[in-house]
Amino acid sequence: MSKRDAVFPAGRQSLYEINSYSAAIRSGDLLFVSGQVGSREDGSAEPDFVLQVNLAFENLQAVLEAAGCTLDDVVDVTSFHTDPENQFSTVNEVRLRYFGEPPYPNWTAVGVNWLAGFDFEIKVIARIPQ
Repeated sequence: MSKRDAVFPAGRQSLYEINSYSAAIRSGDLLFVSGQVGSREDGSAEPDFVLQVNLAFENLQAVLEAAGCTLDDVVDVTSFHTDPENQFSTVNEVRLRYFGEPPYPNWTAVGVNWLAGFDFEIKVIARIPQ
């Protein structure tokens, strides 16, 4: 079995080392990105929900860029929400700024009751450009 091909964004590898996981794993021409949250530089949750969602997307972009990808390469999205009914409109507004042009990636939104102090998390699968 080959060793995992881990990808880390610049300056954030220690966060992943502390929590014992990789930001993303390359497998063939696919990139599997771990859930990204709206964490500040110190790893704490951004308390303002709109800013937290924006930070999660910015952190996602940083991981994608570290692997040579962009949001245009994303084919599958899963998002996690602590209060989906009340958060959907905010998340949708932010989402459309990042994934604004069709065709959109497929998307599954899941309501959860715990995200380690966060209220939103997003994970994706992207196709790595050749």
